[in-house]
Amino acid sequence: MPARSAGSAFPRPAGSQPDDAAVLHDVEAAWAALRPRADEIADTITLTLLVRDSEVYERVGPELRVDVRDSTREHIRRGIEVLAGTSDAPSSAIELWRETGRRRARQLVPLETVLNAYTLGTRVLWEALVDSGRTTGAVTDEHVLLVAGQRVWSALDVQNGVLVEAYRRESTRMQRQDLQRQQSALDALAEGRGADPQFAEEARDLLGIAADARVACVVALFDGSLDEPLGALEDRLERVEVSCHWHVRTGRYFGLLSGPIPDDGELVALIEPHATGRVGIAASPEGVAGFATAFQLATRAAETLARGEARVVSVTDRLPEVLLAGSPQVTPLLMRETLGPLLAQPEPLGSTLLETLAALLRHDGSPTHAAEELFCHRNTVIYRARQIEEITGRTLTSPRDKMLLSLALMARGR
Repeated sequence: MPARSAGSAFPRPAGSQPDDAAVLHDVEAAWAALRPRADEIADTITLTLLVRDSEVYERVGPELRVDVRDSTREHIRRGIEVLAGTSDAPSSAIELWRETGRRRARQLVPLETVLNAYTLGTRVLWEALVDSGRTTGAVTDEHVLLVAGQRVWSALDVQNGVLVEAYRRESTRMQRQDLQRQQSALDALAEGRGADPQFAEEARDLLGIAADARVACVVALFDGSLDEPLGALEDRLERVEVSCHWHVRTGRYFGLLSGPIPDDGELVALIEPHATGRVGIAASPEGVAGFATAFQLATRAAETLARGEARVVSVTDRLPEVLLAGSPQVTPLLMRETLGPLLAQPEPLGSTLLETLAALLRHDGSPTHAAEELFCHRNTVIYRARQIEEITGRTLTSPRDKMLLSLALMARGR
């Protein structure tokens, strides 16, 4: 709603004529008679508000109750001045309403509570005028009272319009600032500042995370696409009472999850239906203090998946792959010392032996089960196993050699 001009702060009542000067003079005189009672009327309004909306005012704090008392006094004094026809009052009254709207938004007082307060104030002010007229005989003409009532209730519409616009503008500004602060906090946590106890406490307060809450990180890779690699899943997480904050950092869409986070397997199942790209998750046992480590591990877990694959994996399920990804200089050495001799064999022998080796390792060295998978005779698998051992110098019954060969196959498959 656009801001009202000063001249429209208290519009002429509907049905009044420009030549009703005598009536308007009496109306302004009636309001002027209330000036000595301005603070008394304001304190009556304040007391009613503090009792009626005690939950709101107690939640915000004692400073709000003091502010409400002072603000109500200022509103009533200024309102009576305007209604009494003070020439320079309308513009200052509008600025008062606008500032009150901004201040109440900053104090997190619900807009409905603020509007109800203005309605109550208008009603009490009107009742004070009627009571004053009856008690002192200052106003006996019913038409004068009618015009006075029309004027004060018309003014309420203008007050509400100015206040609502100011309140919403301030709320929007605060939301933008809160979002910027939250995203800055997420960046800082991903960089490792959560290790600073003071910053960790500030970040928890800003993000609404309890000190003992479980924390996890979800990282989704963009892979060069402008589409989000992870569809909206806030509603799904909220249903299990898990809160989340999302941000984008260096080509990664990541989220900080907190609350009663399920175990890795359940969390993967929860997120998987929303994945449109590579996604990794990692828990942070140290809470926000360890979020940077969780961010790095979740990123590495996602990077172990093939590009273009839409899948969610936890770092605990991809530990060997993550270890290899974290030590790229080790991979060439591992390949050379294990699979190198097999890769040097002519085709199709080299491929056949690699396929047989993978089947044997998947079945814990059992030639019978490997033969079933490969659709060949058990003796054929045994013969190929001997060839593998002779060519590589590794023994398929040695736990260490089996581990090295398994890691090498993982590295080759990445």
